[in-house]
Amino acid sequence: MLMNYAKTAVLLAALTAILVALGAAVGGQTGLVMAFAIALVMNVVSLWKSDTIVLRMFKAQEVNEATAPELIGIVRDLARKADLPMPHVYVMNNPQPNAFATGRSPSHAALCASTGLLEALGREELSGVLSHELAHVKNRDTLTMAIAATIGGAVSMFAQYLQLGLLFGGGRSNDRGGLGILGTLAAVIIAPMAAALVQMAISRSREYQADRLGAMICGNPLWLASALRKINVLARQIENPEAEAIPAAAHMFIINPLNGHGFDNLFSTHPNVENRVAALEELAREMGVSGSAGMNDGPSVSAPAIGGSRPGGVWIGGQNYTKPPSPWG
Repeated sequence: MLMNYAKTAVLLAALTAILVALGAAVGGQTGLVMAFAIALVMNVVSLWKSDTIVLRMFKAQEVNEATAPELIGIVRDLARKADLPMPHVYVMNNPQPNAFATGRSPSHAALCASTGLLEALGREELSGVLSHELAHVKNRDTLTMAIAATIGGAVSMFAQYLQLGLLFGGGRSNDRGGLGILGTLAAVIIAPMAAALVQMAISRSREYQADRLGAMICGNPLWLASALRKINVLARQIENPEAEAIPAAAHMFIINPLNGHGFDNLFSTHPNVENRVAALEELAREMGVSGSAGMNDGPSVSAPAIGGSRPGGVWIGGQNYTKPPSPWG
């Protein structure tokens, strides 16, 4: 565990170094100092406000016992099994089935599920997904992933600034960054790719760990395995505009929310789903759990509609996003 924390600290330092180097590229020595200051402030802000920042990014709305009793009931039961405080629960109005966890510590954690996830999964599969997210909370991955998302977003911002400088002739001046056109072009291409590689390294090992612990929390690895296969298929078919606009946060989700149309998807922040399923099936054999992780029922997912107070709907921001009769309650 100590080695894992050390590795993560090194990777976060590398991500910060990329941001500082880009600052130097944009503004020379002044830019380097400014980028270092920005990185320092962003790390401190992320430490205390990472959950709020990320949830606002995806326009998530908090739900409670009155507005989403079934969902709250599942999370409460799983949090008890995981020996964790009850986290805040959020729902984002998004047809792509996905979920993430955030927060600086187990006592300040938040779980967020999309309306598409609630529509697509059965109760047992949903329990598997939420257990995976609680495993991230228990392993204290959520703070690391939120900081990586924040700094990665800043790297993308600086790269875009450099790109605009190229378009309007800023790359010709050596007074600010000293890079010239070729150097600036290299920075525009290499920096986001390097940041993506660092985020990928942070995320991949943690996903396997969260899969294993999450399976133990819910009690059946095959529930999570079935959910992973199902939402992986659907996530490729349904675009997530918010995630596409903030690719630096893709590693926070249980399944890669980017559908492959953009340049940012050359490097996946998530392990191969079939490998994850195989590991869960092996764990199921170790635990003596029988069955398979196949999709028995073909899912039918449609974008949530805004309607009246139909039973089974999820209340978000004072409006009821209805869905088919709840498959998990």
